Amino acid sequence: MARTTLRWLLALLYLVAGYFHLASPLTFLAIMPGWVPYPLPVIYWTGLAEVAGAVALAQPFGPWLRKAAGIGLALYALCVWPANVQHMLIDLARPDHGWGLAYHVPRMIAQPLLIWLALWTARVTDWPFARRSR
Repeated sequence: MARTTLRWLLALLYLVAGYFHLASPLTFLAIMPGWVPYPLPVIYWTGLAEVAGAVALAQPFGPWLRKAAGIGLALYALCVWPANVQHMLIDLARPDHGWGLAYHVPRMIAQPLLIWLALWTARVTDWPFARRSR
């Protein structure tokens, strides 16, 4: 039951994030690392990826599609990590320190948790809850 509930919450989180990437791309443009080519199209594509991943993760019909979504969203969270680091560096360099460490440190810690959660809720992994066989 917990896994299903968290799967739906994660899908909702990615659906909302995808919506904001598509509806307000300039907000994300400000935190895009300079080495990313074609940053505005990348923002739109990431929004579409989040929406597609959320829909596939939430659907009740095909476990193989949920697993594909879990793997895709885990890889996605790994790939956008540099933008989150960039956001933290830009924000903390501001004279008022922006959102501050109280926002950015938990966000950095949450990134591996999001990666694991995508894999666990999609049933790609049972770690660390799997029983060990003797």
